[in-house]
Amino acid sequence: MSPVLKVEHLSKSFDGVDAVKDVSFDLMPGELKALIGPNGAGKSTCFNMLMGQLKPSSGEVFLRGKPVTGLPPRRIWRMGVGRTFQITGTYQSMTVAENVQMALISHHRRLFAVIPYAYRLYRDEALALLELVGMADQADRACSILAYGDLKRLELAIALSHRPGLLLMDEPTAGMAPRERAALMQLTADIVRDRGISVLFTEHDMDVVFTHAHHIMVLNRGELIAAGTAAEIRADERVQQVYLGGGTLFSRDGRDA
Repeated sequence: MSPVLKVEHLSKSFDGVDAVKDVSFDLMPGELKALIGPNGAGKSTCFNMLMGQLKPSSGEVFLRGKPVTGLPPRRIWRMGVGRTFQITGTYQSMTVAENVQMALISHHRRLFAVIPYAYRLYRDEALALLELVGMADQADRACSILAYGDLKRLELAIALSHRPGLLLMDEPTAGMAPRERAALMQLTADIVRDRGISVLFTEHDMDVVFTHAHHIMVLNRGELIAAGTAAEIRADERVQQVYLGGGTLFSRDGRDA
């Protein structure tokens, strides 16, 4: 089986400082993989290179065997890569359904011919996506009055609008309550299983990471210092020292995680 995403020796420097240094990994079909590390480890920089927002200083990125290094974000998006961000970016003046409809209009290449009647286009498809993420009952609510957890679910529906084979999720549960975090990541895991989508996500909540990730990578000061299953990462002494200050990973009930 060939990887959906292959990263080889990816590096990025800013004024001589290495933000990401010689990072290599594969992401397989249907895999849910976490990229974790302390603040400033280089996670978002890595994501921005994968999606084309930043050009790497060196290294290569391949999507289903095709080189995409340095391509603009829209080209990469068209090749089947979706992304969610740490801070949501929905249209606050539009309804929930209209936000998804706008994404679908872009996917179907109808942006420049729809101004008078855009609200009619792809509504059924938008409602189906909202049903998938548990937001169908809020389809006609304005985004400006949504709770933050609901905005995160809406952003996921938008990211799924062009049927991506690869989804990049940058801190998907940031700013959410613990119960909302668990619900969103369970939803993501269900979508991975049902649709065969590959997901790479960054996250600071270790309960979320260890519960849902098939494999985990640990980044520190731009370098990949460990990769493996949850059990292997928990037991890795370097991860404990560098990422967790020498402590032990615990679950919420206090037991060793």
